[in-house]
Amino acid sequence: MKVRIFAPHWGSNELAADVFIGRVLEAGFDGIEMSLPLDVAQRDDWVSRIRAAGLDLIVAQWETVFHTEFEAHKRALAELLHNACAVKPRLVNSHTGKDFYSPQQNEELIALADAISQEHGVPIVHEIHRSRFSGHPMLLLPYLERLPRLMLNADLSHWCVACESLLQDQPETLARTLPRVRHIHARVGHAQGPQVADFRAPEFAGELAAHLSWWDRIIELRRADGAEIMTMTPEFGPAPYTFNLPYTQEPVTNAWELNVAMLKLLRERY
Repeated sequence: MKVRIFAPHWGSNELAADVFIGRVLEAGFDGIEMSLPLDVAQRDDWVSRIRAAGLDLIVAQWETVFHTEFEAHKRALAELLHNACAVKPRLVNSHTGKDFYSPQQNEELIALADAISQEHGVPIVHEIHRSRFSGHPMLLLPYLERLPRLMLNADLSHWCVACESLLQDQPETLARTLPRVRHIHARVGHAQGPQVADFRAPEFAGELAAHLSWWDRIIELRRADGAEIMTMTPEFGPAPYTFNLPYTQEPVTNAWELNVAMLKLLRERY
């Protein structure tokens, strides 16, 4: 099984397309994970540049965060997922639903995503993320029981915050969740936040070890299932994920540097 590692566009949005793609190539990533414009010409320009550079593409759908009313959220989700799938990426990673929607409403959105996935022949995974239907293990597990086709993007840093722990007391939760993972956001969180200041620092050795153990298990499960490719995206983000010093607002660490460092760690490990 090949492990392909993607660069996050998040945090580099101010860069021109060619500048960002050049940075991705220089670092040695296999592809890019990004949201795409709804303007077809702008969308297709990005996609053509990415593919001309020999890079793979994962499309991220997060913009439904702007739509809290259910019907508006559903319409936006349909538009954004059709737009994402139209360019035939490797997969689409979706921020789906809300933690305050009813289970019936969230399942309606998941069914919509599944129908769009089948229509286009593009896998859609749903990200474990705070404020979504997956934002806490006890929110997600009933969906896993009812929806055997539901597949996930594991950003388990969010559960560290939601559970105020490194999930060491929830082995059964992980045992039920990790087999559904088809994509990983390789960011290291901690019990009080979704991103440690610098995962390389010795004071975060425990947090790094916990996340690596989860990723190791996911890789092991996918290999056992005969998967040909597993995808991962280092996703250390800009402020407020990256801390800024008070008053001066100088960043404590550089998110892109952290993502490249994580790329190197993942290459060596997998």
